[in-house]
Amino acid sequence: MTLDILSALIAFCFVGVITPGPNNLMLMASGANYGFRRTVPHMLGIGIGMPVLVVLVGLGVMRIFEMWPLVEQVLMVLSVAYLLFLAWKIANAAPPVRTHESEVAGNPLTFLQAAAFQWVNPKAWFMALSAITLYAGGRDPIAILWVAAAYACVSVISTTSWTALGQQMRRLLGHPTRLRVFNWTMAALLVATLIPVLWPAQG
Repeated sequence: MTLDILSALIAFCFVGVITPGPNNLMLMASGANYGFRRTVPHMLGIGIGMPVLVVLVGLGVMRIFEMWPLVEQVLMVLSVAYLLFLAWKIANAAPPVRTHESEVAGNPLTFLQAAAFQWVNPKAWFMALSAITLYAGGRDPIAILWVAAAYACVSVISTTSWTALGQQMRRLLGHPTRLRVFNWTMAALLVATLIPVLWPAQG
């Protein structure tokens, strides 16, 4: 892979991961509700789960969809259902209860949950498929690994930035009412990310 193509790949991946989507909105909500440190497993789950998804998609997962189109439809239904469930959890998150001086009770997303979430994250699928098509169209294993590595690198910037943004907002969300409004807003935005999936643009 030439330097020009690698630069274009990194730019493509960076734009994909830094823009608002299910992962970033959930990270910001977690940072606001639980703080940066407790959100680290969630961040690592995304950072590792996304490259794994890219590798498996590049090595042939799409052939399963081509052979059995029903599998893709089932995955879409599961994706929508799980995103709606996560939106409900965010919207109904209880006001923070501090168990220690600075520790907030609750259960942020774990590493495994965040990694597994990539498989039902419509934006993650779109990014993986687009990157593989553009930069590893021949399904060369080395090219696929380059794409996965690019996503792994840029995800560090994205997950850190969105979680830190949420953490900084904690000072503004100290009152339960403000936090409730924030959580409902994040939940609504998370549901809104389904619009391009359920009603794709025509033409």
